[in-house]
Amino acid sequence: MSDKKTALVISAHSADFVWRAGGAIALHQAKGYEVTVVCLSYGERGESAKLWKQEGMTLEKVKTERRKEAENAATALGVNDIRFFDVGDYPLDLGRQTQDRMVDVIREIQPKFMMSHSKWDPYNTDHMNTTQFALECRMIAQAWGHNPGQKVLGAPQLYLFEPHQTEQMEWKPTTFLDITEVWDKKWAAIQCMQGQEHLWNFYKNVAENRANHFRRNSGGMAGGRVAKYAEGFETIFPRTVDELE
Repeated sequence: MSDKKTALVISAHSADFVWRAGGAIALHQAKGYEVTVVCLSYGERGESAKLWKQEGMTLEKVKTERRKEAENAATALGVNDIRFFDVGDYPLDLGRQTQDRMVDVIREIQPKFMMSHSKWDPYNTDHMNTTQFALECRMIAQAWGHNPGQKVLGAPQLYLFEPHQTEQMEWKPTTFLDITEVWDKKWAAIQCMQGQEHLWNFYKNVAENRANHFRRNSGGMAGGRVAKYAEGFETIFPRTVDELE
């Protein structure tokens, strides 16, 4: 794999990457990574109720507004590469054409790590279908027989970011990331999501709660690192290490 530090975030809808991984994105951008965000849809049907309540609203107007919000959020996080597949939502169209398109992106980016949704989400099947889609595309991108001649993918970790109703999603965090130093960027990105203002403080509270877990698991009162804001992730694949700590 290339020595260039890259990461790929696969977001079902155009706001998901902000709530759930905005801190990780901003932090890694600041560390020299080139983070690519792919929004499979704008969330125009299922996650834009505030916009649809406006008189004279149309599908294209909703898409335009949602794209603008996502681009502004990406800028706030320091992201230079955000891509919109526009495959529709509720449900997403994740057929072979979308799959081939995503595999091409994965091979182009050669990410050091990937991020997507929880494996289970009965409240929004777009989310869990996106994770199954990400796993399948990762697998295909590793296959030497798929489009021979292209550079195949290595074995990037897939981090599953925190779902909205954690206890219902069978999601268990295995990694906590301190995002305190970039919280201002994530908060600015959150506030770009004007169509879902009801979620702003919810995700601020999530970050504060996960910071408590970070402090506890980094040593607690016996010397844990101070963290005011954090994000949690569940990992899919085993780690390969030379030393345990």
